[in-house]
Amino acid sequence: MLSVQTLYKSYKVGNNNYEVLKGVSLEVQKGEFVGVMGPSGSGKSTLLNCISCYIPTDSGKIKLSNIDLAALDEEHIAQVRNEKLGFIFQDFLLLDGLTIRDNIMLPCIIGGRTDDAMEKSADMLCDLFGISHIKNKFPADVSGGERQRTAVARALINNPELILADEPTGNLDSKSAQTVIDAFLRAKNDLSATIFMVTHDSFAASFCDRVVILKDGNVRKTLVRGEQERRAFQDALLDTIRDLSEVTGE
Repeated sequence: MLSVQTLYKSYKVGNNNYEVLKGVSLEVQKGEFVGVMGPSGSGKSTLLNCISCYIPTDSGKIKLSNIDLAALDEEHIAQVRNEKLGFIFQDFLLLDGLTIRDNIMLPCIIGGRTDDAMEKSADMLCDLFGISHIKNKFPADVSGGERQRTAVARALINNPELILADEPTGNLDSKSAQTVIDAFLRAKNDLSATIFMVTHDSFAASFCDRVVILKDGNVRKTLVRGEQERRAFQDALLDTIRDLSEVTGE
């Protein structure tokens, strides 16, 4: 599904060159819910932006179903983003002038697909994520959790191969965060969605199948939930991050 191979990325500031990603390699299989955790500056957001091709890489390969994303021109990258990738952001990025239902349909409208099937898909997603009662309201009139569930539905409207989520619970209270994680799990279980989530939130990460731990631009460890209870997995994540911090004196 997704293959990241020996990925390097650096930024030049003045005469200084700062390495952010230092040979990151990872795989995400179809239907997996994979998280990425690590302290600030570990390279999490840079990794997500490289996978989505919003920023260029220095070297390495990023393949989505054997398509080398870095080799595509801007036109084909835009097509991949609209048809094969779904995006969920910390700040929702809904359009205030559109209803919840219209926001969900927006990727289809941009892609030129406006038909009955699109509207049926939007209504199905509203039902799946428990937002049918607000589908004719505007983003300003609903809660943060409802806005983020709308963003999840929007990300799924084109049946993407991969959903990229950037701190999706970062601006939410605990109750709203739980409803968003429930939406991810429904997307995974009911729609076979593949989800790649960057997060600081150990609670959100504890629902993942696997969590990749980044530190100083490298993959330091990958934790697999397996048959562990969620709370035990969350404790293991916190212990791992604490141990890494102690090693470097943070």
